Amino acid sequence: MKKDSLIIIGGSLIAIFGIIFHLQGQSIVGPESSFMYSNPEWIAHGIQITIIGSSIVGVGIIIKILKKG
Repeated sequence: MKKDSLIIIGGSLIAIFGIIFHLQGQSIVGPESSFMYSNPEWIAHGIQITIIGSSIVGVGIIIKILKKG
């Protein structure tokens, strides 16, 4: 597998985890016994993690495009 594809996959996984953390913070997903459940801090952390993951995906796509050209 190429490195640019690994970057895109890794960034996607990070973004997915960020979405899950955000939803746990909003009490939508997860067990009620979790420390993230209904915790406003994790709403913000989830958004930040999702943005970081999306940025990594963007870098991977840019690298892939530049290698083709």
